[in-house]
Amino acid sequence: MANALLLQFVHRRRRGAELFLLILALVVGIGAYASVGLGVDGEVPANLVGYGGWLAALVIAAHVVVRMVAPYADPVLLPIVAALNGLGLAIIHRLDLAEDTGRADQQLIWMTVGVVLFVATLVLLPDHRLLARFTYTSGLAAIALLVLPMLPVIGNEVNGARIWIRLGPVGFQPGEVAKLLLVITFAGYLVVHRDALALAGRRLLFIDFPRGRDLGPILVMWGVSLSILVLQKDLGSSLLFFGLFLIMLYVATERPGWLVVGGALFFGGAAVAFRIFGHVQQRVEIWLDPFADRDGDGYQLVQGLYGFAWGELTGRGLGQGMPSRVPEAESDFIMAAIGEELGLTAVLAVLLLYGLIVERALRAALISRDGFGKLVATGLAGVFALQVFVVIGGVTRLIPLTGLTTPFLSYGGSSLVANWVIIALLLRISDQARRPLPEAPQETEDPDQQQTQVVKVQAGDDR
Repeated sequence: MANALLLQFVHRRRRGAELFLLILALVVGIGAYASVGLGVDGEVPANLVGYGGWLAALVIAAHVVVRMVAPYADPVLLPIVAALNGLGLAIIHRLDLAEDTGRADQQLIWMTVGVVLFVATLVLLPDHRLLARFTYTSGLAAIALLVLPMLPVIGNEVNGARIWIRLGPVGFQPGEVAKLLLVITFAGYLVVHRDALALAGRRLLFIDFPRGRDLGPILVMWGVSLSILVLQKDLGSSLLFFGLFLIMLYVATERPGWLVVGGALFFGGAAVAFRIFGHVQQRVEIWLDPFADRDGDGYQLVQGLYGFAWGELTGRGLGQGMPSRVPEAESDFIMAAIGEELGLTAVLAVLLLYGLIVERALRAALISRDGFGKLVATGLAGVFALQVFVVIGGVTRLIPLTGLTTPFLSYGGSSLVANWVIIALLLRISDQARRPLPEAPQETEDPDQQQTQVVKVQAGDDR
């Protein structure tokens, strides 16, 4: 009886609940946008109707497509993303009013592109298992994307990190797409080789370590991560890619020894990088004592910490703080702007929303019926978890600054578009996992009826 109730719950479509939550998300986004105008100018923004209509049209269009092509998908992911994206647009608009940059309009255009690709992913990818065919193609494409910023003509260095390419007036960060391709590559590889990688070698202190002959993949990924750190001076992406592979390797093999080996490689590489590379030393010194050079290298972190402190529990109010004093507040330090004007309460709420994204992705992995889907959903959950930890940990001085963007909140087209595609893939996996199985044919003495039942099962008739 309990199993039947559980299956009935899993197989419910819950699109009505998703629509209700989307309405609440729109209230958050549009309400924050209106509050910014009231706080800065004392009146509602003149373009509120047009802005709100555009935002609502994007969100409702995404909901309609999910209802049509992925009716059993998780009903919580899309509303969470809509709320985060709407809040991010409002905060970027708040910074626009202080700096007169027009970034909010550009971000809304990038959101439109992201939703279009979100829709295209759901429509053109009826089954996530099709991606397993492109395991090595995805890996080669990811490597090519990571190499592009190093090319002499199109490569572009921003804030000391060479992670951008520029084609005319358009800038793009290839690493944002590479992280999705690497998840597909890792999942496809680990599904095939996880039995060999799970074999135990020597046992030490109750931990079975992997065999020496199986260390090749993790050493290769370690080398790739160090190359990114050395050549592109991108500490955040280096940590993200290596941590992502380590998480997926552990989930695939269930061997804690891989975590020990991976942790030793990471800390060993970090120690060597600290001694050799000046930009790593600078990041660590700023982290340890930002006030030692509060008007120089530590200025950004110090101003962000002041913003958090001034915001206290409930914040100064939208439009009532001075978040523009923080350099790059619209991208790397957007959480500092939220903490200053909306307080610790809003920061915790945003962290809770990110935690829900990770939880729903892991739930999709848990109930997925195939190994490839389990690993892809786990990897995508790891992408969000690691990126949010690295970004917010750096802004709050928990760890050294790394320079990654905050998903769906920060200004940046490549990050926003890539994350919308990731959510589409998670919805596709959850739709396959929650969809009821075809009915098995029942025993009957009538041969014609048996043939009809077999045809129904083969056609995937799930009533």
